[in-house]
Amino acid sequence: MRRILKRGFLATGIALVFLLYAALPALAALPAQKNLILATTTSTQDSGLLDVLIPIFEKKTGYFVKTIAVGSGQAMAMGQKGEADVLLVHSPDAEKKFIAEGSGVNRVIVMHNDFVVVGPSVDPAAIKGSKITPDAFRKIAAAGALFLSRGDNSGTHAKEKGIWKTVGINPENQKWYQQTGLGMGQTLNIASEKKGYTLADRGTWLALQKNLALPILNEGGPILLNVYHVITVNPVKWPKVNVEGANAFSAFIVSVETQRIIKTFGLEKYGGALFFPDAGKKEEELGK
Repeated sequence: MRRILKRGFLATGIALVFLLYAALPALAALPAQKNLILATTTSTQDSGLLDVLIPIFEKKTGYFVKTIAVGSGQAMAMGQKGEADVLLVHSPDAEKKFIAEGSGVNRVIVMHNDFVVVGPSVDPAAIKGSKITPDAFRKIAAAGALFLSRGDNSGTHAKEKGIWKTVGINPENQKWYQQTGLGMGQTLNIASEKKGYTLADRGTWLALQKNLALPILNEGGPILLNVYHVITVNPVKWPKVNVEGANAFSAFIVSVETQRIIKTFGLEKYGGALFFPDAGKKEEELGK
């Protein structure tokens, strides 16, 4: 009886091995799950733009996009470690360094908007009359008025630090200068609650303005231009990068159809465009 059972188990095991062996070609033929990791800025997420674009891309290509919305600096740090496939960021100087060090390839212009200085309507630093943004920053510092910085190495934070450097002021460790370490939407909410000033991208401000007590007090000028690029993480440096998916996303976001969506995004809901499409343009042409 035991021999019969052993023979039965043996026969069953052999049959299972045979079936699995026979199924290997079919399993190998199955397509791998098409996952794509997009590291991008909080502004593209908080503005709602990605909520519109990502589903269209997924439907067209079959990719499943995992979006990680952080500051541009953090997004590029992910790229430097091979933890993302493609980046959508807005910190030009850092982007050029990222490309030069071999962490990224195929940097392509996508769109732009601009930065604005917002603050309480009472405007304690009286910056509303300032013709240029550096003057507004000088007045904020001179008045010791509360300024909320993202402090997160994002493109917005880099722009803000650049303006402070332009006016020769180091706000670090000043009582009136506070860093949130958070994204654009959250920083705007905190600035509104605390009645402080902050630098924001216009798109996120427009998307959230209904719930903010933060009017625009200073705007305009080339210093506030905010340009976005798409970058593929270097597949030579990081062989596991989904280069096909990254290239597909890059092609999608600069396509005529997507650029048309970007051009009209926000017009009906917010009364103004949140971003301006720039595929095929040169940076020196922007803002004119």
